[in-house]
Amino acid sequence: MRRFVLGYRRGFTLIEVMVAVMIVSVVIAALLKLRGDTNHLFTQIQKNQQHSSMATLLLWNRQYNLQKSSTNLYNLVDTFDLDDDLRRELKNVKATITFDRVKTIEVDMLTFEIDDTAFQSKDFDIHYNRVILR
Repeated sequence: MRRFVLGYRRGFTLIEVMVAVMIVSVVIAALLKLRGDTNHLFTQIQKNQQHSSMATLLLWNRQYNLQKSSTNLYNLVDTFDLDDDLRRELKNVKATITFDRVKTIEVDMLTFEIDDTAFQSKDFDIHYNRVILR
């Protein structure tokens, strides 16, 4: 039989195991926070893209883009082939459009009109500056 010499260890002490568990816990917590932040950013980007698409659809429609008006997106897309869920969602999006002619520049026989169109809703607002050649 072999005798153990004082100071010879065959395993980890309780403190070493606890330190290792704490290090692993901190790493896992950091990874979970990183994943949560990434999901939050992705959701925000997706919302901004959706709002921008709605605004573009409304602002570039000739019926609404050169006047101050209040409407919902459902009226704009009533002739489109959409599913019922999307129609319900668009019916609830109320929007106000404000059109301002910023400047008119005449160069030789060309006329440039610069305007600012604002699309405002409860959740967001977007401004477009356009230059129109007349």
